[in-house]
Amino acid sequence: MIKVVIADDHQLIREGIKKTLKEEGDINVVGEACNGEDLLDIVGKKEFDIVVTDLSMPGLSGLDLIKKLRDRSPKLPILVLSMHPEERFALRVLKAGASGYLTKESAPEGLVEAIRKIVNGGKYITPSLAERLAVEMDDKQEKLPHESLSDREFQIFIMLSSGVPTKDICEKLFLSLSTVHTYRTRILEKMKMESNSDLTHYAVKHGLID
Repeated sequence: MIKVVIADDHQLIREGIKKTLKEEGDINVVGEACNGEDLLDIVGKKEFDIVVTDLSMPGLSGLDLIKKLRDRSPKLPILVLSMHPEERFALRVLKAGASGYLTKESAPEGLVEAIRKIVNGGKYITPSLAERLAVEMDDKQEKLPHESLSDREFQIFIMLSSGVPTKDICEKLFLSLSTVHTYRTRILEKMKMESNSDLTHYAVKHGLID
């Protein structure tokens, strides 16, 4: 029996995942969480085979959550189930330690396959993501400006380009105002841009935000 823990801040999504997995005779949902903190708490108390987690939840989420899960349980397989298209976060998610990335749009068809493959020691990536990984490994391939950003810089870049107020960034990431300003300056320098509007234009052009 494959034991699964799921994490998503939307109950309807969790119910949908449970319904899909219930149809499989050898997969059982043994725990669920609505945020990153609850998920970390479950990891310390239950025995299971894989985590299926959203990337965007209130409080601790995203790459920070994946890294904390890896710190707490280094061998724990993690499948990220996200509303964001692959080109936004998939490569960084895999580099952070996840074993697979699946969009919610394709979840009904791919979820069970992804869980089985990951639990059996594999990685779950789509052909398009495999191609992006191959390009990433090619040292001769010229990288786009946002690919030079660290995970934290990329996280703040996405928030800035999406129009999130600096105060809200501070609160969500538990950073001081001066620290966020420092990150913003560094991001603009690395990407050779001058303003938040430049970041927004770039992010829209490359499909990094809607």
